[in-house]
Amino acid sequence: MHQIKALAFDVFGTVVDWRGSIIAEGAAFEREHNLKPIDWPRFADAWRAGYMPAMDRVRRGELGWLKIDELHRMILDDLVRDFGIAGLNEDAMEHLNHVWHRLRPWPDSVPGLTRLKRKFVVTTLSNGNLSLLVNMARNAGLPWDCVISAELFHHYKPDPEAYRGCAELLDVAPDELLMVASHKSDLRAAKTVGLRTAFIRRPMEFGSPATADLKAEADFDFNVDSIEELAAALDT
Repeated sequence: MHQIKALAFDVFGTVVDWRGSIIAEGAAFEREHNLKPIDWPRFADAWRAGYMPAMDRVRRGELGWLKIDELHRMILDDLVRDFGIAGLNEDAMEHLNHVWHRLRPWPDSVPGLTRLKRKFVVTTLSNGNLSLLVNMARNAGLPWDCVISAELFHHYKPDPEAYRGCAELLDVAPDELLMVASHKSDLRAAKTVGLRTAFIRRPMEFGSPATADLKAEADFDFNVDSIEELAAALDT
């Protein structure tokens, strides 16, 4: 097994708190636009729940290739109708859709990534489109060496092309690349094409530890509770 040279991070849920960020921004958006009270936790969960089915429509050929911003907007248009939200102009809709560009990092993310990049290349490997990931990094202070998106391959994770493509872009062997994620399905897909794997437990991703699968898995190379703990395990 080769020495690890680079780390590729899933972003939504692993590095940033998508749910908490959307709930907080949603409450401010509601006040700004004088909307009737909205159940923003339920809204955030429904928005995220539409993500995989929307990607599957692209995989089946029902839709051409679409950036995640475009998929998020499709889902948002339905949610606005379903939640009975009226009176929003296009600027307001676009601002709300771009909440995904402004997600806040978990407390350990910036210090952990800063430690890791002393020794390794650290990159995203996310289904988020490039502009989304760049804006998020600038907004949240995420110190990536580079930003790699499924958009570059026209294959969303967990398609194997995304993981292989990331290793090829970084010019490393698959087992020199450590995939870091809080979602076991992401890691298992990466493992099938030869990447090393690190599971980060995020008990509050969906608002309650009771909803999270936090069990350590022997077939992952690392099982940790934070990016800082991963940095320590990798001697950085």
